[in-house]
Amino acid sequence: MEGAVLCAANHAPLTPISFLDRAALVYPDRPAVVASSGSGGGLTRTWRETRDRCLRLAAALAALGVQRHDVVAVFAQNIPAMCELHFGIPMAGAVICTLNSRLDAAMASVLLRHSEAKLIFVDCALLDVAHDALRIFSRSGATPPILVLISELLDEPSDAKLPSARVAYEYEHLVGNAGSSPEFSIRWPADENEPIALNYTSGTTSRPKGVIYSHRGAYLNSLAAVLLNDMTSTPVYLWTVPMFHCNGWCMAWGVAAQGGTNVCVRKVTAATIFDAVARHGVTHMGGAPTVLSMIVNATAEEQRPVARRVTVMTGGAPPPPKVLYRMEEQGFLVIHSYGLTETYGPATVCTWKPEWDALPAEERARIKSRQGLHHHGLEVDVKDPATMRSVPPDGKTMGEVMLRGNTVMSGYYKDAPATADALAGGWFRSGDLAVRHEDGYVKVLDRSKDIIISGGENISTIEVEAALFSHPAVEEAAVVGRPDEYWGETPCAFVKLRPGAAASAAAEELMAYCRARLPRYMAPRTVVVVEDGLPKTATGKVQKFELRARAKAMGTIPPPPPPAAAAAMANSKRSKL
Repeated sequence: MEGAVLCAANHAPLTPISFLDRAALVYPDRPAVVASSGSGGGLTRTWRETRDRCLRLAAALAALGVQRHDVVAVFAQNIPAMCELHFGIPMAGAVICTLNSRLDAAMASVLLRHSEAKLIFVDCALLDVAHDALRIFSRSGATPPILVLISELLDEPSDAKLPSARVAYEYEHLVGNAGSSPEFSIRWPADENEPIALNYTSGTTSRPKGVIYSHRGAYLNSLAAVLLNDMTSTPVYLWTVPMFHCNGWCMAWGVAAQGGTNVCVRKVTAATIFDAVARHGVTHMGGAPTVLSMIVNATAEEQRPVARRVTVMTGGAPPPPKVLYRMEEQGFLVIHSYGLTETYGPATVCTWKPEWDALPAEERARIKSRQGLHHHGLEVDVKDPATMRSVPPDGKTMGEVMLRGNTVMSGYYKDAPATADALAGGWFRSGDLAVRHEDGYVKVLDRSKDIIISGGENISTIEVEAALFSHPAVEEAAVVGRPDEYWGETPCAFVKLRPGAAASAAAEELMAYCRARLPRYMAPRTVVVVEDGLPKTATGKVQKFELRARAKAMGTIPPPPPPAAAAAMANSKRSKL
């Protein structure tokens, strides 16, 4: 249009680090960070103090030679320093790379080499693992990153020795050093598409997939996350989502956008959740289904009264109806979302409509189990991956979930072929299979690699798991395919029973229970009771690849006997009675 001009007055690069400046101006004396019990006791810092510390941190990084777009790694649990590092590192123009706090030394070394991190901030609770990782790193002949030790907020001081590969610094010394200044000039991005974060996908192997986030994407997704969580001003957010996972689903920045309070806990348990809710007036939290399980299975000793409703965003497998009922009874409102590392965390949400309030409880739970619709930063569709045509909204035709928009990753770090494959056709291909209902809401049925094809029929493991979860004795359940000589593969269920449930005859009972509620071909032909629980990733996702290996090791199920032989066997059994 004639007269339109793009200039500094109407175009400033979007970046979530701007949220810190605003929070410090609007809410200078409100608590920004609180360390709850088990994570340093009564420490509280205001937004004014937090901004001052982040500026000092950025100045210290610049003094250590950190340049624009350098990668700075963080290996820490959900401690206050993690909140500050999400601002301090990008304020220095660098890229924050938060590593999974449950990595072993070998994998941590692989990711440090791949990321080419210049520095690594290490939580003192994880120092031994970091020490071993740097030792492995040094064997490759490459220069390891400088180590900065975060020694605050550990109940007992660590006696571990610092790595001798390079000079190590201490976090509080850097933040409080006279050489660092709260007057540091922030290195704002010249282009909002510059990188702000590097996140590694779960299940990373010897070929890491590092997902690049931009300042623009992080800004928009942080605001979208605030909307998805129904956050008003000054929320109190309990960190039950690991901050290393998609930068805490972008809430590491989103809480600042609303001038909220970050409540940090090192270890997530039922007791710490209820204690934090009661002590700090928590309004919001999030987490995988395992977090919901902790809440609904909390003992009387662990529970505390919930004075006001707590909104909980969950991802992963749909919450079973009975879990939703029990969460609501205890004062927690569950919002079901869906997303991936490549979409900055949650990308869709089952947005609730007022007219659904009058529906029966079972129907409300069924609706809430859907993944819903995209948030304001992108769009979602279910497409045939071969033709790229949208599937009809009939709730039956299966396709692949695809997403595009401002909050889809910039690409995979140092992996152009994988980036091209993932973004082929102008959409991000999730690998998840879903249907779309008449109202447009999406329901994910399975990962493409998890779907079971039995006798030519597609079986959604999520649907089988939902049937198992409805049994009162089942606490955890996961379903994979087991080789079957006749059908190709059939459902094999791994379950953990609730305390006090009888394990004897549980397998036969659960198979009969599922046959009464599912089409016969979908019911598990194998049920394995595991006493110690299901194997999970650090973010609470069940490691189905491990369960598939167990199912395969059990051997192939033999074919059923021919009809004549089966009849003869039945007659033989009757003659013996």
